[in-house]
Amino acid sequence: MRPNSQALKHKSSHDTEREFGGTLGAICIPIFLPLTVLFLICVSRSPEASVLQWPPSLPSADQLWDPLALVLLVGWIALHALLYVMPLGKVSEGLVLRDGTRLKYPINGFHGLCISGVLLMLLVGLEAPLGYLFELLVPLAVCAIAVSFLFSVYLYIRSFWAPSHALALGGNTGNPLYDFFIGRELNPRIGNFDLKYFCELRPGLIGWVVVNLGMLMKEVELRGSPSLAMMLVNSFQLLYVADALWNEEAVLTTMDIVHDGFGFMLVFGDLAWVPFTYSLQASFLVMHPQALTALGAAVIIALNGIGYYIFRKSNSQKNQFRRDPSHPSVARLETIATATGKRLLVSGWWGLVRHPNYLGDLLMALAWSLPCGFSHLLPYFYVIYFTVLLIHREDRDERQCRAKYGVAWDTYCRRVPYRIFPYIY
Repeated sequence: MRPNSQALKHKSSHDTEREFGGTLGAICIPIFLPLTVLFLICVSRSPEASVLQWPPSLPSADQLWDPLALVLLVGWIALHALLYVMPLGKVSEGLVLRDGTRLKYPINGFHGLCISGVLLMLLVGLEAPLGYLFELLVPLAVCAIAVSFLFSVYLYIRSFWAPSHALALGGNTGNPLYDFFIGRELNPRIGNFDLKYFCELRPGLIGWVVVNLGMLMKEVELRGSPSLAMMLVNSFQLLYVADALWNEEAVLTTMDIVHDGFGFMLVFGDLAWVPFTYSLQASFLVMHPQALTALGAAVIIALNGIGYYIFRKSNSQKNQFRRDPSHPSVARLETIATATGKRLLVSGWWGLVRHPNYLGDLLMALAWSLPCGFSHLLPYFYVIYFTVLLIHREDRDERQCRAKYGVAWDTYCRRVPYRIFPYIY
């Protein structure tokens, strides 16, 4: 996704466009999101599991820290850093950067997932107490939050030695708080080791699967066997992670890699938010077991399958079109020409709504929560949060595309009037 050359000519040395509430958001989000993570974990483990409980169920000071948690977290990140640099899989090029170059990326995240799975199975075979992760959730989250802050400080400081063309267009405002939050440098690297790309799909995403497995093993300890609800949650979310890593190359065309700088927003999201809030359903089920009928399970499986089909097919079509518009699978799709030389899809999945992949994502998110029943709001936090996130992301994308494609984007919007939900939004 090459930035519009005319727009770049009019950029000053500092970009003044600000997302996420600007300076106020950059102050509040790094305070309230870490507190939200800890609050949600504690609520999921409490007997009431009520997000409206007051005073909230908060951990004592001695429950916040466990040296084992830090050892496990650092060891986990180190393991995946080692797997990242191993000569596994192929090497792919990213999109063209502003200086005309392309960065190279190892496509071996799925190998990392498989090796992690083998190691975990060995631990289970050796009767390692993986269920103890349930007791370690709070200190693990505290360590992940601390690492996120320290890593973000490092990224902010090192960005001042980066050349101007290596800075993110939205992360060089001159406001230290905002730039720290949003990220100044677009693709920070140590040698060939791409820090943003590594964090995007490795330790946190695969860590989410490990946390889920720990919750399943804790349920086995408590009740002798995992419940159907727990197995569905684990299976659905494992499929989602495995799919992301199997199609890892597609992340090279996403907004996170192409547009956003690497600062606290993405660091915290990758290392703390994903593994410790996306696993809330599994954490909830440990203390609040749910009975599922065969019919109920079949309906939930069907919903997840439909969501996954929409998500995967639409993403594959988009990525194929971006990489090779002449490929037989996309060559016959109808498009609109733009002044940038690129073309916009107006048929296929992308003629249904502007973001069919978001629609599939949200259907899957609902399927992950339904096994937890309807007696508590907490398991539906992910659906609610993800809906807000995707609507906000869609709005960001809308503004960027309108600025980039101009009249062609207006034409596209008339052809495809619905953004995410057909006939609704």
